[in-house]
Amino acid sequence: MFEMLIKRSLQSVLVIFIMSLLAFVGINLVGNPIYLLVAPNASPAEIAEASHALGLDLPVYAQYWRFLVNALHGDLGNSFVFNQPAISLIFERMPATLELASAALVLSFLIGVPLGMWAGLRPGSKVHKLAMGFSILGVTIPSFWLGLILILVFAVNLGWFPSGGRGPTTSLLGIQVSFLNLDGLRYLVLPAATLALHNIALVMRMTEAGTREVALQEYVKFARAKGVGAVRLMLRHVAPNVMIPIVTVMGLEFGQLIAFSLITETIFAWPGMGKLIVDSVLQLDRPVVVAYLMVVLVIFVLINFVVDILYLILDPRLRAKST
Repeated sequence: MFEMLIKRSLQSVLVIFIMSLLAFVGINLVGNPIYLLVAPNASPAEIAEASHALGLDLPVYAQYWRFLVNALHGDLGNSFVFNQPAISLIFERMPATLELASAALVLSFLIGVPLGMWAGLRPGSKVHKLAMGFSILGVTIPSFWLGLILILVFAVNLGWFPSGGRGPTTSLLGIQVSFLNLDGLRYLVLPAATLALHNIALVMRMTEAGTREVALQEYVKFARAKGVGAVRLMLRHVAPNVMIPIVTVMGLEFGQLIAFSLITETIFAWPGMGKLIVDSVLQLDRPVVVAYLMVVLVIFVLINFVVDILYLILDPRLRAKST
């Protein structure tokens, strides 16, 4: 097990290095932000001075080397637009994005897993057909369309939830969160539901397929023959075997929820990292864009690492192979 963790750690470091190189070079090949930062009537001398102050006059490889050295010390550069550390801008917006992604992940688990197991234990029934129809609908509906429909129905027509913003927050271990108070929770419901729909459908289909497969195993048939109840059968015999691939998918989906929440955040004016990265791309604020990509990359790598550990915990066969 220890050898596997060391191997995964080295692979993670290599992935971070390669992706940082690709991201930095790719971002620096797009446009020149200096013309957005200086006055329209700036002289060539003023433009050259500003480029030198920001390091934009250096070759791309020299800029990357300086970025890499500074990144090892926790410095991902200063924002061209806000003139403050890019990493601090990302961390200021990160709690809102993490809260939204976590709420969407919890909804995906609480709705997708029970419905998927219920449908899997009753193949061909009305419950199975209804669940599979909902999963197809959840996969095909675009999130931006769903968000607008939810705003129109539940915010404009019914007035049950706010149409945008984050609302009041409460401090939890020094981090501002919305779900600890009722008013803040009302602001969280619609964007979390919009972000979660695709994952609910995905988790439901995977759980249904896994449940149908496990239900055909001899130990499940034997448990049924002994008169084990439906709830105990699901929790004791079916769920542990079904959850192994679900854990992997939900771990990877959590990273995607963080990375691709920008559409939902834009629709609902949710003040997270997604809104910041959209504004930074439009303004060619390279340090913020690169810092965002690096933070999301590290999150993905950490999630994969945690998923590997959970695999070892859930599947004793893997523990036996790693020893």
